[in-house]
Amino acid sequence: MTGIRKVLAAVFVGLALALSAAAPAAAQTAQAAPAAQADKLKLTVAGDGAQGVTIQATYADGRRLEQVVRLVLTATGPDGQRVGPVQLEPQPEGQGFYSSGPVLSTGTWKVSVNSPAPLQSKATATVQAKAAQSPPAPAPVAVTKPADGGAGTGWWPFAAAGLVLVAVAMGVAMLFGRRRTD
Repeated sequence: MTGIRKVLAAVFVGLALALSAAAPAAAQTAQAAPAAQADKLKLTVAGDGAQGVTIQATYADGRRLEQVVRLVLTATGPDGQRVGPVQLEPQPEGQGFYSSGPVLSTGTWKVSVNSPAPLQSKATATVQAKAAQSPPAPAPVAVTKPADGGAGTGWWPFAAAGLVLVAVAMGVAMLFGRRRTD
């Protein structure tokens, strides 16, 4: 009887070990399907106000993208012009922010951005590229004298006079200080 109990105990222990080893793998498989759906990318494509394109990449559920993803840009413009494929690199402006730089000429462009597996996604947008603008020159400013004839000259003459008085007082104190010690 003790031999049968030992065999049954060994079978139950073996069964318990097998189930406990399989449980984490089953739980991980069950969580992998929703996680794969949550890890889809949302790409927001827009013009940069000049001749480039900006892309903001986030997860579809709104989380910030914390890893580098290789994005590829292609564009079709006016008169059938084509740009790309251009591989985009992440920019320091923020997580998931990508920029093409000035790759488009002036006109309306249909831009497509693709991301490869494992975070496969595609976005398309129409972008209006414009020639780069320089800021307007500042208007000249006329310099005029005060109408009161300089009566409000400010505080600096008083400050300069105070500094001169302090220097004179220190010089006199040093002069008399030497005579007393001799």
